[in-house]
Amino acid sequence: MALQIAIGVFAHSQALVADGIHSLADLISDFVVLFANRHSGAKPDADHNYGHSRYETVASLFLGALLIAVGVGMLWRAGTRLADLDNIPAVHLSALFVAVLVLFSKEGLFRYMLREAQRVRSAMLIANAWHARSDAASSLVVALGILGSLAGVRLLDPIAAAIVGFMVARMGWMFGWDALQDLSDRALDEAATADMRALLLSTPGVRDVHELRTRKMGDFALVDAHILVDPLISVSEGHYIAESARLRVLSDNRVLDALIHVDPENDAVAHPPVGLPSRERIVADVNAALATVGLKAAAVNIHYLSTGLDVEVVLPAQSLRDDGRESMGALQRVDLAALKRRLGARKLDLLREVDTPSAQSGSSTQTGAGADRYKSTVPHGTS
Repeated sequence: MALQIAIGVFAHSQALVADGIHSLADLISDFVVLFANRHSGAKPDADHNYGHSRYETVASLFLGALLIAVGVGMLWRAGTRLADLDNIPAVHLSALFVAVLVLFSKEGLFRYMLREAQRVRSAMLIANAWHARSDAASSLVVALGILGSLAGVRLLDPIAAAIVGFMVARMGWMFGWDALQDLSDRALDEAATADMRALLLSTPGVRDVHELRTRKMGDFALVDAHILVDPLISVSEGHYIAESARLRVLSDNRVLDALIHVDPENDAVAHPPVGLPSRERIVADVNAALATVGLKAAAVNIHYLSTGLDVEVVLPAQSLRDDGRESMGALQRVDLAALKRRLGARKLDLLREVDTPSAQSGSSTQTGAGADRYKSTVPHGTS
C-alpha cells in the first residue's frame, strides 16, 4: 500500500497511486470487518433481544459507502488528468514491477480469505474475500495500463486509474445496496422460503401454513408463520404441535429464530364472528342453568370458529351405584334451547364423564377435560 503510493508518485503513475489508495481503503475496511465479526457473535442481551448479527450488515453498509467515496475520487482524479493529455508525464519502469508484485500478492490473499470465510460460514467474510479478488483484477488493469504507457501510449495510465475507480465504486454500490436491503428486512429467496414451508408442513398435526414471513438477520434469518391445526384439539396439543414445527424450522442452519402462531382456521380468509361471549360469561350461564336442577359442569369446552360458537358441557361422572335415571330426569327440566339462544351458540353439546376403576386402589377416577369421554344422549340436548 505505502510502497504503491510512494512508487506511484516517484514513477509518475496515477494508476499505481489509485491502486495504493484502493489498498488503503481495503485496510480500513478490514478493520471494520474484524470489529463487526467480533461483536456480531455476542449473545442476545436486554438491548438486543435477537442478538447482534446485524453488526455485520451495518459494517457492510459502511464498507460500501467507503468504497463508493474512494471510487468516485479516483474517477475524478483520472478525469482531470485525461482532460490535460499534453501534460501526462512518462511512467517509470519501477511502477510495472510493483504493480505485478501487488497483483500476485492480492490473488494469493483472495484464495486464503475465501477458504477461511467458507470454513467459518460468514457471508461478510466471503464478500470481503471477493473484494480482494476485485483488488487483484484492478491491479491487473493497473499493470496493463502501466505497460501501455511504457510502450508510448501515455493516456493508458489515467485510463487504467479511471477503470480502477469505476470497479471500486461499483463494488461499493453492490455491498451497500445488499446491506441496505438486509437492514430493511429483506426476505429469504423463494427457494429458501419453500424449504421453510416444507419443514412446517412435514410436522405431524399441521394441516396447512399461511402468512409465512422471513427476514434477514446478518447471515441468518428470522421466520414467522401461522400453522393450521384441528380446531377441536386442546390448547396444550396445539402448543406441542407449534413447538414441534418450530424445532423443525430451527434445524435449518440458516434460521436464527422462529415464531409459530397456531390457528384453528385460516384467519386470512375466515374470522370468528365479533361480539361472542367470553368464557367467564359462558361458564356462569351454563352453571346457572344446571344449578336449577342441582348440577354443575365438570368442564366447559368452547370453540370460537368462523361458523359460530360451539359449546361442549361436560357433566360429572355418575356413581357406579347410580343408574343415572335421576340426573337424566333432572336434565329434562333444563331449558337447553333457551341456554343456547342466550349464549348465541351454533351448537350446544352435553357430554358425561365416565368413572373408571383405578389400577391400584379400585377407586373411581375422573377423566380430565379434553380427554376421550363417553357421549351420552341427553333429552332436550340441542345442536
